Amino acid sequence: MQINTPKKDTIATGYRHTVGLNSDGTVMAVGENKYGQCDVNNWDDIIAVAAGNGHIGNAHTIGLKSDGTVVAVGWNKHDQCDVSNWSDIVAIAAGWRRSVGLKSDGTVMAVGRNNDGQCNVSDWRDIVAISAGDWHTVGLKSDGTVTNVGNNRYGQCNVKGWQNIVEADAGYLHTVGLKSDGTVVAIGLNKHGQCDVSDWSEIVAISAGSNHTIGLKSDGTVVAVGLDKHGQCNVSDWHDIVAIAAGCAHSIGLKSDGTVVAVGDHAMGQCDVTNWSEIQLPKVQV
Repeated sequence: MQINTPKKDTIATGYRHTVGLNSDGTVMAVGENKYGQCDVNNWDDIIAVAAGNGHIGNAHTIGLKSDGTVVAVGWNKHDQCDVSNWSDIVAIAAGWRRSVGLKSDGTVMAVGRNNDGQCNVSDWRDIVAISAGDWHTVGLKSDGTVTNVGNNRYGQCNVKGWQNIVEADAGYLHTVGLKSDGTVVAIGLNKHGQCDVSDWSEIVAISAGSNHTIGLKSDGTVVAVGLDKHGQCNVSDWHDIVAIAAGCAHSIGLKSDGTVVAVGDHAMGQCDVTNWSEIQLPKVQV
């Protein structure tokens, strides 16, 4: 088993904002803009987006350009937006207070807060996908195993035994892995049932929010577990979905016609996506 094409997200969810990549390479964003994390109107030639997600606020947004460079806007207290010198990047991820980039040679770079060692990725090799949670960073290797650095208070980094993984995602204090057979594994804090995914099947994509987890099924429907205080798990009526993203307390789904649906916390307008109509569909991974 080998994943040859790094995942390039065309939708992203942060603490209280949502980002979408249009089919023409421009970017849209809605929601909280206290730090300018939604100031993406002048971006172009973008092929992937990522939104800094945290459980208690403040966020930034990063975009991957077709030439392998990266742009960033938003909260920069810990230099998490200092990516202007990056090059040869093929995938990006944004955590709370940091940004992570995957290079074409399978190595990884990171900038931002490193109090828990979440940016200690300089020795990673043979990586094909990356994800950034609040305080830990996840790397998927080409052999289907997973590596992890950062905060491990609830065992969210105990992934050494995982195998046959095709996608891995990091939440606030939990980590989720999608296996090649369509089943899902999860480890870490399970206070709200966000790791209760052992009965899932026929899953083709996963996303970990702060305290909830959502999964895309092969038939275009979506399942969710975890904290549902704001209705962020109310996805049972979704259909024709091709990509998903879980934010702090909201969930979004990209439909095959390029429109977007959203549920959950809407305090800052982060679910105002009903007028989005030309979001770029994700390319199929090999």
